[in-house]
Amino acid sequence: MSKVDILKKVLVEISRVILGAVFVFSGFVKAVDPFGTAYKINDYFAVFHLTSLSFLSMPLSIMLCIAEFAMGACMLFGLYRKWNSRLMLLVMAFMTMLTLYLAISNPVEDCGCFGDALIITNWQTFYKNIVLLLCSVCTFFYCERISNLFTGKTYWLAFLYIFIFIGLFTFRNYIFDPLFDFRPYKIGADIPELLGIEDGEGREHKSFLVYAKDGVEKEFTEDNYPWEDSTWVFVRMETKTIKEGKVSPIKDFSITKLEFNQNRTEVEGQADITQEVLSDSNYVFLMISPFLAEMDMSYLSSFEDVENYADYRGYKFYCLTSSVTDEIINWAKTNTINFDFCITDERTLKTIIRTNPGLILLKNGVVINKWADIDVPAEEDLYRPLAEMAYGQMIDVKEQNKKNLFYTSAIFLLPLLLLKGLDFLFYRKQKKAIAEIESKDDED
Repeated sequence: MSKVDILKKVLVEISRVILGAVFVFSGFVKAVDPFGTAYKINDYFAVFHLTSLSFLSMPLSIMLCIAEFAMGACMLFGLYRKWNSRLMLLVMAFMTMLTLYLAISNPVEDCGCFGDALIITNWQTFYKNIVLLLCSVCTFFYCERISNLFTGKTYWLAFLYIFIFIGLFTFRNYIFDPLFDFRPYKIGADIPELLGIEDGEGREHKSFLVYAKDGVEKEFTEDNYPWEDSTWVFVRMETKTIKEGKVSPIKDFSITKLEFNQNRTEVEGQADITQEVLSDSNYVFLMISPFLAEMDMSYLSSFEDVENYADYRGYKFYCLTSSVTDEIINWAKTNTINFDFCITDERTLKTIIRTNPGLILLKNGVVINKWADIDVPAEEDLYRPLAEMAYGQMIDVKEQNKKNLFYTSAIFLLPLLLLKGLDFLFYRKQKKAIAEIESKDDED
């Protein structure tokens, strides 16, 4: 093998590993949180004035999770090298052009390419895609030099298992809350602490008044703008960031309790109970439902059981929603519900927990536990005070994540390693048989 061939081989293998690793990671963290990916797709639909296609956000999210992970795994294992290399080149050409537009126009702050696991700017995303595009060009032209870990006999089995694994993993995170929680409201999060930024450490903005004179625009501050000079014409006001500083990971978190009349037919008042909830030294249950009309009613009785338990044990229970007050009144009347309803920002609620409804448990403003609708504790399991039960004890999230990552990796890799072993034995047996035939032919 010549030096040029060796160089090409090294180059294509490095490109293969970079492409495969990035696509696998990107697809995996999207599959961890398919709802989050769907919300990001909705943001893109809004930017491009395609809100009529919002109903496609979840199907597209699931397809994107599966496709990215499968393409990355196929590149790493050398499966269907020619077709996968062509597909990756097309994808990267499109994504590079798209991210260039996003970097220039900045319609959304975060492209969402790595979900909530790793947030990078639009320009960083574009630079990343330039590297991946170059790698995809290399694998496209030299796809035959990509090492394949499986022979043609077992290609389809490895490919099928990859699809089954990522499909089931995505489905698991669609039904339950994400296996790995990268959001600011994960278990152990201290909400009051995350809400606060020390004085002088936050992002600073300054407003400028833009005036024009003789076709020339000039910026002024509120202290020196030419309000007495009629030759200057006001054009616009601009707000610029003069210091990046720190940005709070939690935004727009507030809880406004609705006060109903005796018959619960109209709202008589509202009260901000955010600080009351976050400073409560006792346990507080927060039922989360971004829109009551879209709630999965199959699990409503479980939340009623929790509310009854909380009332008996002296814990607060609030239902947080972004539905308008008339909808809340009608929904509560239709379902004969007497929850304490509160108004909270829709995006905040969708960030806290992905299912509708969902439930979180707070104490001193710290997230002690979280449950998807399907996971809410059953009535027969709530028989003691929370302090005496596992439900009221905060788990070690880091340790739990390590275990989850180990088991997930084992479930993915062990069957492929077994398949590789069978593939190797079959290939070796076949090679031995061919050698014996050739040996007999030589003797004849």
